[in-house]
Amino acid sequence: QVQLVVSGGGLVQPGGSLTLSCAASGLTFTDYHMSWYRQAPGKERELVASISDFGYRNYPNSVKGRFMIWRDDVKSRVYLQMSSLKPQDTAVYYCHARYTRAVYWGQGTQVTVSP
Repeated sequence: QVQLVVSGGGLVQPGGSLTLSCAASGLTFTDYHMSWYRQAPGKERELVASISDFGYRNYPNSVKGRFMIWRDDVKSRVYLQMSSLKPQDTAVYYCHARYTRAVYWGQGTQVTVSP
């Protein structure tokens, strides 16, 4: 049974930092392309960072230079470090794993950026 367990969300002030963690189990982690998505109220879910099985990273312009994704293949974890957070970063953040047609989602974690 595949599980993606997300932790690390919370309330942070504008300009602050937060790191999310996603612990994977039940899959061969090194095969998987890992991503973080977010969904704000009334908006569609959007990609915020991805990292391939060989470490290639990709970010949309909205977070480039502020967010960083990395993976620990020994611990089967993927992380998202978020810096210089803005109120518009407020959303539920999700971990995502993909390998060929196998796709898995973790539970969401709320990130709220507010004074």
